[in-house]
Amino acid sequence: MNQAPVSCIPSPKMSKAKKVLDEARSSGNPELDLMEKGISSFEEMPGLLNMSNITRLTLSHNKIIDIPPGLANLVNLEILTLFNNHIEELPVSLSSMPKLRILNLGMNRLNSLPRGFGAFPVLEVLDLSYNNLNEESFPANFFILDTLRALYLGDNDFEFIPPEIGQLKNLQILVLRDNDLIELPKEIGDLTRLRELHIQGNRLTVLPPEIGQLDLVSNKSVLKMDYNPWVAPIADQLQVGISHVIDYIRSETYRYLFSRHISVRGPPPPKYIDKTNKLSRNRKSN
Repeated sequence: MNQAPVSCIPSPKMSKAKKVLDEARSSGNPELDLMEKGISSFEEMPGLLNMSNITRLTLSHNKIIDIPPGLANLVNLEILTLFNNHIEELPVSLSSMPKLRILNLGMNRLNSLPRGFGAFPVLEVLDLSYNNLNEESFPANFFILDTLRALYLGDNDFEFIPPEIGQLKNLQILVLRDNDLIELPKEIGDLTRLRELHIQGNRLTVLPPEIGQLDLVSNKSVLKMDYNPWVAPIADQLQVGISHVIDYIRSETYRYLFSRHISVRGPPPPKYIDKTNKLSRNRKSN
């Protein structure tokens, strides 16, 4: 019985990726852009994990599910962008990458972070926006990332942020928008270098007075806090402007209101947004 001939023609998506890899090898270009190539597996990028000269790797807008531990072989990689894929878990080895400064894992399907994730030696920017993370997702050592300057946790499922956030002493940008936050830890007030705080779209009613210690009202600072069910005094000050909110939470009047609010705290405000149809929830979509 005759068998149909086996095709040796590579698939179009492998051809696209292979072409980029071949060009990078021949030119010695240390920056690889494999964005929107329809890639679903690292097997479609033969030899990539041996290209140790690579300093920037962009794999945004693909369909990658698994990240191989061998990615850590790219010891010169400084910028890794995996935005908008289907990644559900990460290898432990990722945090051993000695030169990685910027890691973008936004818009994936992460429910947790691997143990040891806080061991990145020089990581400065971490984007975990639009995943399925919550306060239980952090490994024990996450908050030893003392080189971190920007942390993006927007569009996740956090109701609380661990008080250990105050250990990130070099943090300048903290984005917590569009979660389910019920309260903020007072330790955010220990982040003396913080210049941007995004907490809009949560379930917050009060702010810890310690946030008044931060410089969030200068020309180069940003505080976004709309779309929360604030207590009336904060909501009234917000109508006038952010600087008025900061002045108010620095007052003795507010400290009294805050302590009283905490002592008689009732049930948290309801969730605003139904996230059941969120893209990061759909683990079977293409």
